[in-house]
Amino acid sequence: MSSTAIKTTTGQAGAHAQKKIAVLGCGKMGSILLQAFLEQGLVSASEAIATVQHEEKCQALTGELNGIAAGTDNRAAVSKAPVVLLCVKPQVLPQVLEEIAPAVDPAALVISIAASTTVGFIQQRLGKHVAVVRAMPNTPATVNAAMTALCAGPATTHEHLDTAKKLFESVGRVLIVDEKHMDAITALSASGPAFAFVILESLAEAGVKVGLPRDMATTLVAQTLYGSALLALKTGRHPALLKDAVTTPAGCTIDGLMELEKGGLRVTLMSAVVETTRRARELMGS
Repeated sequence: MSSTAIKTTTGQAGAHAQKKIAVLGCGKMGSILLQAFLEQGLVSASEAIATVQHEEKCQALTGELNGIAAGTDNRAAVSKAPVVLLCVKPQVLPQVLEEIAPAVDPAALVISIAASTTVGFIQQRLGKHVAVVRAMPNTPATVNAAMTALCAGPATTHEHLDTAKKLFESVGRVLIVDEKHMDAITALSASGPAFAFVILESLAEAGVKVGLPRDMATTLVAQTLYGSALLALKTGRHPALLKDAVTTPAGCTIDGLMELEKGGLRVTLMSAVVETTRRARELMGS
């Protein structure tokens, strides 16, 4: 896909000679996303600009991302940019919004990946007529297997939302959701990889305990989790039904499941998501 998708989000296709996307706070996730946009042809290196907090990181970022322009001036970066992607931490976002507000094009699309920061909060500081989309991707974006949730502000058109969707589809799956679900999504899919890695590590350690080499055990578990997730996505079947298909009468799997139940695995995982959701709701006020 060409970068015309970014150009047309402004509703003024011919307004700027150079189409741009400005990525503010281009750290780990910002770099992952921008690299994907470049690789997928959604934007070219000459059409992108990124900012970092410290000057010494600019040269390294330019080298990593195919020669894109990089700097520390957020206000200059967003000037005339049809799409602005905010990748700064939630605690820093209020200051950044105050800094860029005078320079954001009223016709621009502003996308924020900051956890716990509402569309209304961003809208209040940028102006009610600015199109705002809140996004929550996760780290599997690194291997184009992200799960991203998007919700839109009142000034956001279908065209704006479609542009945001196409950008994040370059790194994985996308769901359009109501904003009321975003804190729970932060806990479930954004924090979820950390929970999954604990499960992966624990199962691999168990493999070592029963005599498997560590590398072998890790590969076996990782592929098993990947395949199980893919099976759930491809079939759309309830996880309980997929579990039952593996659990034969009087077989060994049911013994393992009983141990999981005795250990309270279900409740522990559920509690982890509930507690993470609670913390996500508190973040904005901290």
